[in-house]
Amino acid sequence: MAPVIAYHLTLATYGFWLPNDPRGSGSTEVRAENLRPFGPATFTDSRRSVARRPHDRSLRKSAKQALKYPEVYFTGHQALSVMKGFATQVGKSRYRIHACSIMPQHVHLVAMRHHYPVEQVGRLLRQAGTSQLLEDGLHPFANLRSSNGRLPSVWGQDFHKDFIFNEKQLLHWIKYVEENPVKEGKKPQQWPFVIPYTGELG
Repeated sequence: MAPVIAYHLTLATYGFWLPNDPRGSGSTEVRAENLRPFGPATFTDSRRSVARRPHDRSLRKSAKQALKYPEVYFTGHQALSVMKGFATQVGKSRYRIHACSIMPQHVHLVAMRHHYPVEQVGRLLRQAGTSQLLEDGLHPFANLRSSNGRLPSVWGQDFHKDFIFNEKQLLHWIKYVEENPVKEGKKPQQWPFVIPYTGELG
């Protein structure tokens, strides 16, 4: 099998895509007790979007109603804050990001392979986004800090990753991510930490 050269990452906000979503998810377990009555994790390694897959909509709606906190929808200011956090982490870890779209309930990124495992890349980006939201006073759960000082996460339980093995797939995912805002009626996004792909895989 050809080596992985890059990844397409989808980082969902809290409540957007549950680990037991009947359409499939990137999770292998359901860690939140309040969600377990709605079934086990629905892990899928499909390389195609499952968003339009037929499913039990009432089950998905019931599970969302059982969430402990409200679903997170990033405002424009919160999206900019997350972007600043990402930029800090990209500079610190020297990730090569060729596309990024920050949507109200999810983030798409195309990142070249790094010496960190992809799970760590996603985790550090989410942590950096969270830290910047806190620094900017924009964390949506800032008033829900527990007695031990912890805050509910703004992110979903896990994140989805697609492995990219060649330039054709890389160009496909870059286009997919760049067009994602446009498909939802928003303007194309340009972020300072994104490096346009020029055909150099090295």
